[in-house]
Formats: sequence, structure tokens, C-alpha cells
Amino acid sequence: MAIISTLLKRGIRLRESLEQEYSQPLEIQKDTLRKLLIKASRTQIASKYDFSAILRGFKLGNHEFYDRYKAQVPIYDYNKIHEEWWHLLQEGKRDVTWPGEVRYFALSSGTSGATSKYIPITVDMVKAIRKTGVRQILSLSKYDLPDSLFTKGILMLGGSTDLEFNGTYFSGDLSGITAGRLPIWFQRFYKPGKAISRNKNWGDKLDMIVKKAPKWDIGIIVGVPAWLQILLEKIIEEYNLESIHDIWPNLQIFVHGGVSFEPYKKGFEKLLGKPIIYIETYLASEGFLAFQALPNRKSMRLVLNNGIFHEFVLFTDANFDEDGNIRDTAETLKIDEVEEGKDYAILISTCAGAWRYLIGDVIRFVSKEESEIIITGRTKHYLSLCGEHLSVDNMNKAIELASEELNVNVREFTVLGVPHDNLFGHHWYIGTSDEVSPEAFKKALDIHLKELNDDYAVERNHALKEVKVTLLPSSLFYDWMKEQGKEGGQNKFPRVLKGEKSTLWQEFLKEKGITE
Repeated sequence: MAIISTLLKRGIRLRESLEQEYSQPLEIQKDTLRKLLIKASRTQIASKYDFSAILRGFKLGNHEFYDRYKAQVPIYDYNKIHEEWWHLLQEGKRDVTWPGEVRYFALSSGTSGATSKYIPITVDMVKAIRKTGVRQILSLSKYDLPDSLFTKGILMLGGSTDLEFNGTYFSGDLSGITAGRLPIWFQRFYKPGKAISRNKNWGDKLDMIVKKAPKWDIGIIVGVPAWLQILLEKIIEEYNLESIHDIWPNLQIFVHGGVSFEPYKKGFEKLLGKPIIYIETYLASEGFLAFQALPNRKSMRLVLNNGIFHEFVLFTDANFDEDGNIRDTAETLKIDEVEEGKDYAILISTCAGAWRYLIGDVIRFVSKEESEIIITGRTKHYLSLCGEHLSVDNMNKAIELASEELNVNVREFTVLGVPHDNLFGHHWYIGTSDEVSPEAFKKALDIHLKELNDDYAVERNHALKEVKVTLLPSSLFYDWMKEQGKEGGQNKFPRVLKGEKSTLWQEFLKEKGITE
């Protein structure tokens, strides 16, 4: 088991994993926040919000530290923290929200807003991401896998490692930043290698990987499902294969994240010659938050002791407005106060200088004791035009069920909220090359959404009067992303389009001659 053996020989142990497994989540998180506050105690943000007073609260009652923290430090979203603090980091200022200067910024996929966001990546954050990555690799020892797998290559399909430099800082995809700083011991397993990873042209990069594919013995693939599916299809077509296993017979694991895999699974498995193991990760531009720690589970375990302090906000109308913006009166909770089965938006404080930062994801605890979660959507990516409260989790499941029922491979989809007379409607755009009637897909989708969501079922009899489905070639979704500068890497197509993005999408379709 070359990878795991290498890690153990280098003195990397399971201490952090065991610490989390055998400790109370609140105690671990309390210690994490204390370390973050101490490390940042000489920064500008610490001075403004008196981190010293918060730290004194750790000596008092069990909850005093948190009472002080949430009373003294406001909740930030990206726009607010960038306007107040992070723009100073981009100007080269030191000791603003984290000690020292920030030389790297990850460009987020920008699915929630109109433009990319610049997320600071500190040396401490790179180390934290690497440590969590090691913990995930070590967790593979819990799976029934042959030793030979751990001598095989790992194909990581990410952004370019040739980062943009403006004279002050470097910027690019998080995957490009971290891949460019891989430890030496990992580089012998890593594919596609340094030369191909530097390529900024996504199409050229895929072509180069296709050309090299027969020379590699790949055991693990890592990436966003849509782009990996495109790559595997190109390889199969180029070499006239029955499946990807004809060229990579030892491929056994697909590590994915960023979006729900369920809508892609049916089409993806057509490319395989035998079953593989799917492992989900929660690696955002702001940090490595969670990973699937155990076999035969669809949930992921929050990482509680590696540079991230988590808070939770019940995702309700009382805490969020109709556009998904957090209200000033929102009630925040620490990890011992959450309940299983309820949806929460996440706030994180990190070793990259994010403080009480609304990351935009919505999660649900499936095991509070083990800190096991699933991602159910985004604060901005849900539809509630008239109280239907349709989550991305509902959408993914309904698309999956409709696809199975009609035997259709859906590659991409998105939905817009639209006016219908004086009331409301949903307009779905479905990416597929299979023959299916839009009316049949609409009927199946509508039925499954009613079964999955009681609020949706009620509103379909009242204010939500219209559901429309337009079938499109999946290539149009990727062409639009390319036009928006979001091709490849960690970029995902938004499941819900609102505001400016909704307008841009409709204008794009009109240019392509699609007027429905």
C-alpha cells in the first residue's frame, strides 16, 4: 500500500482522526476557535472586535466564549467581508484578518453571484487542506480494497497551476493552487503531472490527457462529475473502447464533490466496465470542511479540529429572506445545539482569515454524535416564489427519479422562477441527448416534486400555476459556462438561475435560436 505506507513512514498518524472520534464535538470546536483567535490576536480585525475579551470568556462558563464571540463579531457574507477587510489583502496589506500577507486567492466558481469571488488562501489553510486530504487517504484503509490499488496513479482533474499574477498576488482555482504545492512524496502518484496541469486552455488540457491516457495506470479519479464524464467519454471515443476499464483496468475509486452526484450517476456508469466506489468530499474554496469517512454511507464527517470553527443557522424564513440573504436577527448555533434532520446554513471561521463567514451551503445532520452531514443545497439556489420552498436536494432527487422512470440520461439541468399571468411558474431546462417528450418529463418531474415536498404540492394547487420543461443538448450548458469564463476545473452549472444570471442564460439561448 504505497501511498498509505509512505504517509506512515513520514510520521503522519491518525491522531487528529482519533481525537475527533473519541472527543465531544463541542470541546474540539471550542479548542479550534481558541487557537484561531490566539493566532489572529494581533490583526486589525482582532483589534476592532476585541478578540482578547472573547478569549477571556474561555476561562468562564461553558458557553461564555460563544456568547461573547457572536455578540462581538458580526456575521459576514462575501460582499461584506470583502468590502470591509479582504480588499486590503488584495492591496498587499499585512495582518488584516490573519497574520502576515496573503499571496494567493482562490477564484470561486461564482454560482451564487454574477462575478467570481476572491477567497484568501493562506499558508496555514494550504497546510490544513493537505492534512485533511491525508486523513481522507488514510480512511481508505477502512474499505475492502486490494493493496495494489495504493500503488496506482491518482488523476486529479482541476484548474491550471499556472496562476495569474498581478504584481501583488496570485489567483486561480483552488485546485490549481493546491496542485501546484503538492508534497514531493505525492507527486509520483499524481496525474496528469506538472506540464499538463499548467495548461490554461481547458480543451487543450483534456486533449493532452486523452493522449497520455494509455500510458497511465489509474486507480483513483478526482474531480467535478460533469467534467470527468466528458473526459472519460473522450478517452473511450478516441481509442474505440467499450468502457474506461478497457484502458484503466485498476480504476476503483471516484472522489467527487461540489455538486450532488446522483443526477450524473446513470450516465456515468455507462462508461464503466465494472462497479467502482464513490467517495464524496466537501472541499470548498474557503476550506476542506468534510469528507466521507466510512464505507457504505452517503454522509460526510465534518472536520472539527483542523483550522475551521463551524456555526449553524436554521434555514428558515425567520433567518433568511426570499433571496437567500441572512437576516440581521438570525439566530446562530454551535455544534452542540443543532438537531438531526433539519437544514442549516453554515458559518465558518478559518485559518485563512474568514470570520463568521456565510459560506452559502445548506447542510443537514444525519448523525449529531458523529458530526455526519449531507449537503442539501445553497442559500441562494432554492426556489420559493410563493412558499414552495424547493431545495436543491429536492431538485436533484426529482431529476434522478424522473430519469430512472423514463430511462433518460440527464447531463445537466437548471430551473428559473418565472411569472405566469399574475402568479408564478417554474421553467426547467434539461440537458439530454435521449429521446423523450418534454411533456412526459414535465409530468414525471412534477409528480416526484409533489411527493418530495409538501409545500410544493400545496402551491401547485394555488399560486404555482405553471411548470415548463425545455430539453436542450447538454453541450449548450457547457458552452454557456465557457462564455461566462467558467469552463472546467471546479466550476459547476448553477441549479437555480436568478437575477442577472437568469437574464444572461435566456439571452444566450435566444442567440442560439432557442426561444421557448
